[in-house]
Amino acid sequence: MNLTLRRELPIIGIVLIPFIYLTFLWNKLPEKIPTHWNYEGEIDHWGDKYTLIGMVFLLPVLTYLLMLIIPKIDPKKRMDIMGGKYYQLKFALVLFMSFLAMFIVYSSQSQTIAKPNFIFALIGILIVVMGNYFKVIQPNYFLGIRTPWTLENKEVWKSTHTFASKLWFIGGLLIMVGAFILPNEINLVVFLFIIGLIVIVPMVYSYVKFKGIETLV
Repeated sequence: MNLTLRRELPIIGIVLIPFIYLTFLWNKLPEKIPTHWNYEGEIDHWGDKYTLIGMVFLLPVLTYLLMLIIPKIDPKKRMDIMGGKYYQLKFALVLFMSFLAMFIVYSSQSQTIAKPNFIFALIGILIVVMGNYFKVIQPNYFLGIRTPWTLENKEVWKSTHTFASKLWFIGGLLIMVGAFILPNEINLVVFLFIIGLIVIVPMVYSYVKFKGIETLV
C-alpha cells in the first residue's frame, strides 16, 4: 500500500460512515420521508426515501472528490505548497459533510428536528474551521476569497485572507452562540446578516487594498 493511499484511508472511512448508517436504518425508514424543514423545524416537503442515497452521495462523496481533483486541475499548482494543511482542511470538510449527512438521515427517520438551530451551529463550526485555514490558503481559483483583486496580486490575497480569517472566526463563533440562545426566527435573520458580512466585507476589503497598492505604485 503506497503512502498516498494510506493517508487517504481515514478520510475514505469517514466518507463511508453515512452509507453504513443509512444501510442500518434503511428498513426502519418510511417510504415517504421529510426532505425539507422550515426555520421553525416544521416539515414542508416530502419525498421518496431513495432520495437519501443521493443526499449521502452529494455531501461527503462529492466534497471528497472535489478536494482530490482541485490540486490536480489548479493551473497555479499552489495547493501542494499547503502540504499537510490542505489535507487537514480536506479532512475537516469531509468530516463535516459526513456528519451533516447522518444528521439528515436521522432526522428523516425520526421525522423531526428537535432543535432546528442545530444546523446553524454546525455551519458556525464550519465557518470557524474555514477561517482558521484562510491564512494558509495559497492564491488559487477554487478556494478562498477569489476576487479579481486577490487573484491579481499576491499581497492583496495574503492581506485579504489574513483579515477574512479573523472575520470568519468571529462570525462563526457568533453564529454558534446565536444558535443556542436565540429564538428560531430571530436566529435566521442574525445568521443571514453574519453570512452577508463575512462574504461581502472581505470582497470590499480586497478592492480597497488593491487600489491602495496601485496608488503607491
